Amino acid sequence: MPERLNFSIFAYMGLSEYIDALLYRYPCVVVPAFGAFLTQNKPAYLQKESSTFYPPSKALSFNGQLKSNDGLLVNHIAQAEQRPFEEILERVQQKAREWSRTLHAEGELELLPLGTFKKEAEGNIRFEPRSKSNYLTASFGLASLVANPVSREVMKEEVSEMEQRIPFSITPEARNTPGLRPLLKYAAVVLLALSAGISGFSFYQQQGLRYEQVWNASEQEVTRTIEAATFFSTSPLELPAITLELERPKAEKVHHIIAGAFRYRQNADKKIRQLQRQGYAEAFYVGTNPYGLHQVAYGSYSDAQEALAALREIKRTVSPDAWLLSQK
Repeated sequence: MPERLNFSIFAYMGLSEYIDALLYRYPCVVVPAFGAFLTQNKPAYLQKESSTFYPPSKALSFNGQLKSNDGLLVNHIAQAEQRPFEEILERVQQKAREWSRTLHAEGELELLPLGTFKKEAEGNIRFEPRSKSNYLTASFGLASLVANPVSREVMKEEVSEMEQRIPFSITPEARNTPGLRPLLKYAAVVLLALSAGISGFSFYQQQGLRYEQVWNASEQEVTRTIEAATFFSTSPLELPAITLELERPKAEKVHHIIAGAFRYRQNADKKIRQLQRQGYAEAFYVGTNPYGLHQVAYGSYSDAQEALAALREIKRTVSPDAWLLSQK
């Protein structure tokens, strides 16, 4: 048997870790001969039993009916480990068969950091995703929040309890001389209020008349000043016309057709020179991916449809391993 079939694990990451990394960017990752991991947006919600708020997330599920290879997972691992596509495909299928044998033999299969598969008594397979994983990049750094109940003092109940402990009563004020004396007090208060109101109204009228005289005098003075004013010219002031040339901002090129990813930068520079000799004058160095590999692109496009059309042409005529990288 060839030596390349002796690989039982991947060089840099495990297969489940590669799947976990792709789920942050793609809604579906298919494992050939095993099944597909799917993500679906889930809004923020409140769990009333534990008074816990959970941020928006992507719920992870598994579909065992989708087993056909779509090339996403295999091509990603082949680019990361710099191995042929066919070799990686065979290794992925071999690992998937190991998972299936473990699940049917032991009844349970744990794939970190994805979740756990369990075989039920009826023969069905149930997938329980890992609760700590949130594949929604917009919610990065957001954790669940426990709402502590707010204790409030009920003042009415405290006052009722105080009245029961300390009873009190209100006694009317004793009056020494009943008769006309209370009425005389009220009459004196009313007369005092009337006199104060009349004095205030008279003072207000005098102040209002004085203010009106001052206003009329100032208005006449302003009118005389305007009439006496002179100006140098009665023709309107004309400003020279200015012509501005506005340049429409160019759309940013965010769609790159990747020709390869290399462990060493000198290999990436060599690939760029090779592509330029083949006629791809816009070939350039994209940068490093999360795994430290240096990526080289045939070219970049601002329109997604134009990028897809160019990708199909390159895969048909140049290299079937080319793939599209879209950056936000």
